[in-house]
Amino acid sequence: MDSLITAAAHSLAVGDPLHALKRIALRNDAPALALRGIAMAQLGDLVRAKDLLKRAARAFGPRDAVARARCVVAEAEIALVSRDLTWPAKELEAARTVLERRGDRINAAHAGVLTARRLLLIGRLEEAEHAIAEVDPTSLSPALRAACELAAAGIAIRRLRTKAARSALARAKYEAQVAGISALMAEVEGVAQLMTQPAARVIAGGTERFLTLEEVEELLASDAFIVDACRNVVRHRGTVAPLATRPVLFSLARGLAEGWPGDISRDVLVKRAFRARHADESHRARLRVEIGRLRAELGPLAEVIATDQGFALSPRSATEVVVLAPNAEEQHATVLALLADGEAWSSSALAIALDISARGVQRALEQLSNSGKVQSVGRGPARRWMTPPVPGFPTTLLLPGPLPSG
Repeated sequence: MDSLITAAAHSLAVGDPLHALKRIALRNDAPALALRGIAMAQLGDLVRAKDLLKRAARAFGPRDAVARARCVVAEAEIALVSRDLTWPAKELEAARTVLERRGDRINAAHAGVLTARRLLLIGRLEEAEHAIAEVDPTSLSPALRAACELAAAGIAIRRLRTKAARSALARAKYEAQVAGISALMAEVEGVAQLMTQPAARVIAGGTERFLTLEEVEELLASDAFIVDACRNVVRHRGTVAPLATRPVLFSLARGLAEGWPGDISRDVLVKRAFRARHADESHRARLRVEIGRLRAELGPLAEVIATDQGFALSPRSATEVVVLAPNAEEQHATVLALLADGEAWSSSALAIALDISARGVQRALEQLSNSGKVQSVGRGPARRWMTPPVPGFPTTLLLPGPLPSG
């Protein structure tokens, strides 16, 4: 490997793409193309970066399997940053296998971290945890250890394990400082700030207040009877009644919880559960049927008692009833929640992450765009969606180590 390639690779490893480009900008050999691709990715030109990396992969000879695998890892990271979840994950796994067999433990571990981050993004937490557990942190550079700890923190946050999340973030901060990459330190700080911001609302006794993640964790561990509108379940201690597929029953449960310790009139419950302007006898008959079904679902947790005016909730052992609700409860809130990360998403990536149809996502984006809550850039397959204002640059890439010259 020549000295210019080595120097450029070192510059990229410490997050200095401009310094790297000064050395290799005019070169078109395979290692230079690969490093130029990584540099362009760090500068935010992801389209150009992908093109350069594909050219580099083609330029490497048949005996350069490790170099081609490293190009695949770089492409996978660009796909993750650009929220291209349709990028074939099997290619990353195949590259990781090649790197492990050829003794490149650093980049093999990097591939494992990318796999975990992608799984986390689409909500497959158990698989993400398994992927992180397979990564040997001793084989990672400080920058990659920070990325690994960020992924671990993300999993802990999604699991509502705030103590574990804070520990992982502390380790990520230390590793980012050792790496000396300012953009990485800013990313760690951004995730840490999420821990202090409102994560949900609690509604009880006619009042509501915002909760941090730590307070949400404390609430879920308390003795309160909780109607969880974030996951559409009813819970008390370790017993959970899932109602995500029973929206009418959940709406009734939430209405009764918000009215506790009093009752809720039949007319109010009819309007709430069935969205009817006026309650007639057919609505009342249907309400009796749905209340019977709700009683069956809540059997171990609470009773639903008929009163003169309507119905009331009576927990079997809890002395407090609360509703845990998202910060915002508007139409298409889940789409907005994903776009809130500041990255540009394709509609297909949103569909994968939310596990809904692509057409459903497109309708949601059109409505949100018409109301000025999201905006798009590009056209056709390159079209991406984000919440205003448009972020300037994507997350800094963390590809470690130099690429061989052959």
